[in-house]
Amino acid sequence: PRARSQNKPQGHVTADVVLSERPAEAADRAVPGHWEGDLIIGTGRSAIGTLVERSSRSTLLVHLPRLEGWGENPPVKNGPSLGGYGAIAMNAALTASMTQLPEQLRKTLTWDRGKELSGHAQFALDTGTKVFFADPHSPWQRPTNENTNGLLRQYFPKGTDLSRWSSTDLEAVAMAINNRPRKTLGWRTPAEVFEEQLRSLQQP
Repeated sequence: PRARSQNKPQGHVTADVVLSERPAEAADRAVPGHWEGDLIIGTGRSAIGTLVERSSRSTLLVHLPRLEGWGENPPVKNGPSLGGYGAIAMNAALTASMTQLPEQLRKTLTWDRGKELSGHAQFALDTGTKVFFADPHSPWQRPTNENTNGLLRQYFPKGTDLSRWSSTDLEAVAMAINNRPRKTLGWRTPAEVFEEQLRSLQQP
């Protein structure tokens, strides 16, 4: 049964949003504003959204609280997802995070094939950020995000209920991650590089 479900075509991934359609400048880390994203999953359908900017390695964490009514009644088949990362809740949370950024720093977002982003067309309209989906079972196509998720597991261990952390907790963890010097950035921090990107946008 698991193999059958893996082979199902995914209706939300159409030909215009596959990775091969992503602009060439997104592959080259010289141009800021291209993001990779994913969920880290905890117990009881809890999750945290992770967004990483490809050139600065700057991380944004997206708070996905469970919706009202979670755990009160048995789940309804084809009913709304109350776990916090159904398509509607996911769009709202991602939009709130991305629209805090200047428009020039939210060009594209590369995600895996999860159904949580099945409302990507509306997200693209609301944010101006074009979404592209990596190929199935190809985590190496989002390497910055995969590496960052590994670091984040030091703060959010597997097998824990991720809904216990508040949005303030997530901001504190993102700040810690963004202030770690990285060898790949010449031992500068993602926060320093991101600050440079913002300053360069403000110059006439």
